[in-house]
Amino acid sequence: MVTIVSGVDVFAHLVGQPEAVASLRAAASGTGMTHAWLFTGPAGSGRSVAARSFAAALQCVSKPVGCGTCRGCHMVQTGNHPDVRFVVPEGLSIPVALMRELVMRAATTPATGRWQILIVEDADRLTEAAGNALLKAVEEPPERTVFLLCAPSDHPDDVPLTIRSRCRVVTLRQPSPDAVADLLMSRDGIPAELAAMVASAAQGHVGRARRLARDPEARTRRAAVLAVPRQLSSVGAAFDAANGLISAAEAESDAATAEIDAVERAEMETALGAGGTGKGAAGAVRGAAGQLKELERRQKSRATRAQRDALDRALLDLAGFYRDVLANQWAAPVRAIHSDVHAVAQAAAERWSPESTLRRLEAVMQCRTAIDANVKPRIAVEAMMLSLWKG
Repeated sequence: MVTIVSGVDVFAHLVGQPEAVASLRAAASGTGMTHAWLFTGPAGSGRSVAARSFAAALQCVSKPVGCGTCRGCHMVQTGNHPDVRFVVPEGLSIPVALMRELVMRAATTPATGRWQILIVEDADRLTEAAGNALLKAVEEPPERTVFLLCAPSDHPDDVPLTIRSRCRVVTLRQPSPDAVADLLMSRDGIPAELAAMVASAAQGHVGRARRLARDPEARTRRAAVLAVPRQLSSVGAAFDAANGLISAAEAESDAATAEIDAVERAEMETALGAGGTGKGAAGAVRGAAGQLKELERRQKSRATRAQRDALDRALLDLAGFYRDVLANQWAAPVRAIHSDVHAVAQAAAERWSPESTLRRLEAVMQCRTAIDANVKPRIAVEAMMLSLWKG
């Protein structure tokens, strides 16, 4: 879930989107308001930030709306507003049972705010049944209910046309590295040189840039990915590199989900009577095996999603490197993505032909496409590494 700092204008952290901010602020003030919105844009453009900021503006009790300091704004930004609910997929899809439950809650009268608001992050992950459940609510919306959906711009068709046609679409763009660097310096106090480097490396993805700036381990993982092109000296080296990339993605996802998994399991076991000594306590835990199994299934699905997300970040870094090599070969007047390894990209540009560099870049993008189509990541990555080795 996106974290937004309270106490400032709610749209302050929506980087490089002046047109979208103007439209959303006007709607929250009563001009052009509608019951369903679809936020689209590339990864890192701020879809979730836009939806949450808009929700805060809709619940704002001050003028102008979106002050960031009133009770309504503060509760939305901290995730504690009783009339704002979030659907954040932990696994590969959003199940119908969850969507039906939240749609029913969203149909109730607002408890304290101006609106009942349902925010669906990654609406492209709705199952068909979940999409149908949402469609019924969007077709006949309660008077004071607003639906805010988020979906990537490269897969807008994954949101059913019947839903999209009933939404007002807000299209976000990739913010510039300079805008991202300015945000990191002003909001997080990141030194200028580091902010510029990570903003460029993250290719406009605000969350990734912030993670690189604040987490030395993330920068170490990125450096390991950028070292891959120099390691591909043989077939064996290609398979070793594939194994290293997969293992790194698994380790990163394990680190991100282990604590959450442990807390969830402990809470469920406590709720089911684990540790109790009273009559029937042991039997209650044994009888709850089905609930524990369902928890393990959800946690496994979340881990799979986290691994794929981590792997995709690595592939984007790799694609950025080959793009920098091409830019050197063609003397293109563009800024390098990975400025900290510029010398390595220059050396590669002298060794390879532009055609072989382009084939390598295409291999990386084909790997991303294959994984997105549910090809097993290890198979897709091994095939990519062999293509990178052959050139």
